[in-house]
Amino acid sequence: MELEALKAQWNQVLDYLLERDRIAWLAFFDARLASLNERTLTLNFADSEKFGGKHDFAKARNPKHTALLHEAITCVLGFELEVIEE
Repeated sequence: MELEALKAQWNQVLDYLLERDRIAWLAFFDARLASLNERTLTLNFADSEKFGGKHDFAKARNPKHTALLHEAITCVLGFELEVIEE
């Protein structure tokens, strides 16, 4: 799958998340799909309008929410992706 094709389906992934857990949806709705290589999706949370410096939400993210994102990706796309956060 190419990154543009994934971007076209990303709202469906987010809708799936929203149906399961609103907090998980909030944790990922602002992510930008930075790159897709093989089976690895890189999410970028950088936003110069919101943050003056680097932040690392991955350490604070609830593992349950990350698991729900993986479930959403698998159910919507039909295959698994490793997710990396920048």
